[in-house]
Amino acid sequence: MAKITNEDILTFIEGATILELNELVKAIEEKFDVTAAAPVAIAAVAEDAGSAAVTEVSVILKDFGASKVNVIKIVREITGLGLVEAKNLVDGAPAPIKENIKPEEAEEIKTKLTDAGAIVEVK
Repeated sequence: MAKITNEDILTFIEGATILELNELVKAIEEKFDVTAAAPVAIAAVAEDAGSAAVTEVSVILKDFGASKVNVIKIVREITGLGLVEAKNLVDGAPAPIKENIKPEEAEEIKTKLTDAGAIVEVK
């Protein structure tokens, strides 16, 4: 078996779609029995440190609810993803829709998604 270099891995990641990267993360989580929940841990540390003002948040799709098609349309509008990628993102819920954005933008996105029937969390 040929040795894969760090450069090979970085080249793959650079050219991969969001869906492919999402599948890679899931495969790593399953293979090594780990979780990619570092942003949650970082947020918890920030809260413990007494951080008064939140400047960046993430919008997490918890469930698509009863109207999956409408949620996929909104996810496409928000992310700019293609139909298949948006569908796979919605099917993979819970999943981040948009990360490190201003709280005001996050609330607008949350409103759009909840109006479409989704269950959304802003962290």
